[in-house]
Amino acid sequence: MTIGLLGTKIGMTREFLTNGQSVPVTVIKVEKGRVLDVISKETRGYSAVKVGFFSIKSSKLTNQMKGYFTKKNTEPKKVLKEFRLDNTEEFKEGNEFGLEILKDTKYVDVRSKTIGKGFAGVMKRWNFGGLRASHGVSVSHRSHGSTGQRQDPGRVFKGKKMAGHMGDKLRTMLNLEVVKSDIENSLLYLKGSIPGSKNSRVLVRQSIKVVRRKTLVEKIEAKAKEAAAAKGKKK
Repeated sequence: MTIGLLGTKIGMTREFLTNGQSVPVTVIKVEKGRVLDVISKETRGYSAVKVGFFSIKSSKLTNQMKGYFTKKNTEPKKVLKEFRLDNTEEFKEGNEFGLEILKDTKYVDVRSKTIGKGFAGVMKRWNFGGLRASHGVSVSHRSHGSTGQRQDPGRVFKGKKMAGHMGDKLRTMLNLEVVKSDIENSLLYLKGSIPGSKNSRVLVRQSIKVVRRKTLVEKIEAKAKEAAAAKGKKK
């Protein structure tokens, strides 16, 4: 497991690469995390680091949480998150870290909540074709039809695709390319879109999968080298 960072989705824009190529990017404002507790295997059976993100007024805390932050001798944090790690030696209580932990990272995983769409029918929610538009179908053109059950088993199976609440669920996107990382302003530019609306909370972590494909910058550099080599052969 790897440690991650929480941030806020600012929105989308585009970045121009050295060859003039335009790349659509999502901008994330990354928050600095403060280590509140280092958990060892001896105490809980697993090793982890508890990190606090986003400052909050003390007046908005419960008495229990006020006592917790007083005991830890740190400013109150809105979100507390545990990251399970194999090695926790480099983390100590009170330490702060930010975007610098992803300094040389090429690909990241992003977890955030999708935009809520409210109550939706099966055609919008599950891409059903609906019933016939004419010839005997009356006032049920967009319905889901039969749910498939009769006297036996006498119930609808769990997970049946039906109308209901659409969106507003946590989703993870893997192997998103980091186009640019602005450590001074704590901004991360990721290629393409990510789930969620503007100002929604986003978890960013180092990619858990091994990604062997080249980044856009690496492809441009490879093409430039090939062109230079071809020019050298002509001479």
